[in-house]
Amino acid sequence: MSSRGLALAHPAKNVVVYRNGDPFFHGRKFVVNQRQFLTFEAFLNEVTKSICAPLAVRNLYTPKHGHRVAELADLHDGCQYVAAGFEKFQRLDYLNPGRKELRGTNNSRGLRVADNKPHLAAASVKAAQAPPGGENGTAPGSVFRNGDLLSPPFQLKISKSTLLQWDALLAMLTEKVDLCSGAVKRLCRLDGVQVSSGEELVNGSYYVAVGTEEYRKLPYLELLVPQDSVWRTLWYVGMVERFKESPQ
Repeated sequence: MSSRGLALAHPAKNVVVYRNGDPFFHGRKFVVNQRQFLTFEAFLNEVTKSICAPLAVRNLYTPKHGHRVAELADLHDGCQYVAAGFEKFQRLDYLNPGRKELRGTNNSRGLRVADNKPHLAAASVKAAQAPPGGENGTAPGSVFRNGDLLSPPFQLKISKSTLLQWDALLAMLTEKVDLCSGAVKRLCRLDGVQVSSGEELVNGSYYVAVGTEEYRKLPYLELLVPQDSVWRTLWYVGMVERFKESPQ
């Protein structure tokens, strides 16, 4: 069969692919044709690179019902799909990115518990006042990757000397995080406020490593951390903020 006949038999398909579990990713357009992608595996490899997936893409699903796509022939022109690794398909409103209200956390609940147990609140404040890098010479905390809702946070344990050298801390984060955008340039709190020195780090808190791109405010805690851990973090941080605001 001539190349013209092959093109007629297998016309190109235009599809949009979203990242599994990422409610803010606007999708990436792909033109799928047999000349460029001889196998389904080749297409999945291209998707992995193009959407900056933290892990290799091994499955495609339909966005509304989560039906798995098994081969290139199952792709339909003008349709949308969700790319995933071996993890479970997450049911989100992918076609309207950014319009999700995630449940499961309650800040006020954590503060009420603190009010009812003043001895726990006092212990929390005392821990928060302790300088980063306690007796064991490390600053316990966890770091998310900016815009990544598939990879769990990693523990941040650094020496006191590294805390005093902010550039050294960012260099260490660059090695651990492996951002799609390159080197880590900033470390931000979950509300997007940039941390600029080791003295600003709070024991037990969560942070986001950011490169040259803008900080992406996403539900990192809700999607990547077990709910009991989220509850403890909200209670802890809430007590720290209340202590800072109270008259000394």
